[in-house]
Amino acid sequence: MASLKIEVRGLEYVVGGARILAGVDAGMPGGEITAVVGPSGAGKSTLLRAINRLIEPSFGEVHLDGAPTSKLDPLELRRRVGMVFQVPALFGASVEEAVLYGARLCGKDASPEQLLEVVGLDPAMAGRDPQTLSVGQQQRVSIARALALEPEALLLDEPTSALDEAARRKVEELVGDLNVRLGLTMVLVSHDLSQVERVADRVVLLDEGKSLGEWSREDFFSGAGERARRLISGRL
Repeated sequence: MASLKIEVRGLEYVVGGARILAGVDAGMPGGEITAVVGPSGAGKSTLLRAINRLIEPSFGEVHLDGAPTSKLDPLELRRRVGMVFQVPALFGASVEEAVLYGARLCGKDASPEQLLEVVGLDPAMAGRDPQTLSVGQQQRVSIARALALEPEALLLDEPTSALDEAARRKVEELVGDLNVRLGLTMVLVSHDLSQVERVADRVVLLDEGKSLGEWSREDFFSGAGERARRLISGRL
């Protein structure tokens, strides 16, 4: 296994008296795709937001390349660790503005046409209103926006759940391609075990805010992960 790019230690998140994360320990190796799975309400999306410091953990720590992220400026962290949400939210009157939104906030130069090409979209789309695109195209624009910051890792929160089958497969292929071509470390939240089997290198299981185990993809989809798969299938 590669060295850990992201490591979560004893992470807890308490809000309004409810423990959304109740003790998560997990490692995401550099250059690999780690899938975070579990029943609905297990804390999967909350974990991603804590890694990106969109929320601040109540206890525990997240490390990036061995250093605690609590010591980083949040904007610097989000430049290094990008995030793509379940439903794309694009800002700007054109696709170009949407792609460059984060880069411009950080004073970073990027080519929107080049980024659109990287995510498999026609560079000529740069002048279009992003709201005229399909949801699948909008999601790929969201990925291009994250890539404009040249992140070291990318967090993907159920990025295909709002897409039809054809668009879902295109995004899955894109995720795999970016991982191989750019060496991007990726953390993917998914409720679709067939997608996890197609895309992930490693699997982390959460339930009721706690981490219950980590497996290689091969082990998770063998007898070693049968109990974990039953837990997910029986409670989703």
